[in-house]
Amino acid sequence: MNPAIYILLLLLMSCNSHIKSHVLNEMTAEKILGNNQYQAICYGGYRTQTRDVEPTISELKDDMKLLSAINIKVIRTYNVHHQEAAHLLQAITELKKENAAFEMYVMLGVWIDCKNAWTDLPPNHNEESERNAIEIAEAVRLANQYPDIVKIIAVGNEAMVKWATNYYVQPAVILKWVNHLQNLKKQQKLPKDLWITSSDNFASWGGGDAMYHNDDLNQLMKAVDYISLHTYPMHDTHYNPVFWGTVSGEDHLSDKEKIDAAMLRARDYAKSQYENVVAYMKSIGVNKPVHIGETGWATMCNELYGNAGSKATDEYKSAQFYNLMRAWTNKSGISCFYFEAFDENWKDSANPLGSENHFGLINLKSEAKYVLWNAVDAGSFKGLTRNGKPITKTYQGNEKALWLDVKTPAELVTN
Repeated sequence: MNPAIYILLLLLMSCNSHIKSHVLNEMTAEKILGNNQYQAICYGGYRTQTRDVEPTISELKDDMKLLSAINIKVIRTYNVHHQEAAHLLQAITELKKENAAFEMYVMLGVWIDCKNAWTDLPPNHNEESERNAIEIAEAVRLANQYPDIVKIIAVGNEAMVKWATNYYVQPAVILKWVNHLQNLKKQQKLPKDLWITSSDNFASWGGGDAMYHNDDLNQLMKAVDYISLHTYPMHDTHYNPVFWGTVSGEDHLSDKEKIDAAMLRARDYAKSQYENVVAYMKSIGVNKPVHIGETGWATMCNELYGNAGSKATDEYKSAQFYNLMRAWTNKSGISCFYFEAFDENWKDSANPLGSENHFGLINLKSEAKYVLWNAVDAGSFKGLTRNGKPITKTYQGNEKALWLDVKTPAELVTN
């Protein structure tokens, strides 16, 4: 055989082998979800009090490097009608070109509204917004443009829960769009391994009030590839504080031990909501993966959850909840999209101390909150910056100063 032809054949075989290896090792949603090597988080990169100021590609890349440094490899977004999602996918693509070992995957959110949502007109919860079709089309475009990054599309964010009075829709609307996306997969107009879900409150998934149990929900549970539920014990320290406070028999404990016991009950409360969804799902003959699309614990609040209310929000309790939830979900093969990566103060721009502005692990001053102090000490963020600033610790790393803001919850009143 001609030596040149022989060398060419070897090169072709090597190339073919590399392609096969790449295909075999390509990560899919099925491989990612429930895999504790692929930690997940909810992400928004907005740095000002308005979403009119979009984060730049450079800022998004900085954020992805920071999240990668703490082993986050899957992020969840919320809508595509702002440029953030498209720019984020471009930023991740650039990072992958710069470093072949860089991994970051996306659960792409599609925002779903009812008719007249966020207007001066009364919301019509039995009809959907014309905007929904545009959101879906853009999500499809992005999923096809970035199949190596977008592994999940989530139709709606808390779009079925009744307390979302400004915009909720009936389950039939979510079902319609989930079926549409599933049909596109069958028609090879979307990647076949792309998973479709909706991300909603545990009650919307049948894990609470029976008012949510209906045939459209049942059909939706059959249509999605997995169930993405939200659980927020922090909110129920005010609305349903059955688990919150110091209980009988804990009088001998130190304040820290009382808080730790309350946080364990908060974790168990989240577990019960998860288990209730699984039980309802199985009761209708469905057996799908169930993961947590959102849970979190704010570090500050001047209203219901702060010191004038349930005394729930501070950096110590937030860190305890994060660590307890990660430990449980990692052990149980559950993905937990923790809310959220960075503080965003557009969410309650009229009230800077409102809890919605303070769910992040890193604040807007580029300071790692207590939950990440160990990561700072370990040098995880060495050489990385946010807004041009290196990542330092809140409270200048003074734990005694931090504890001045940690209040012990009141005695739990039981019937």
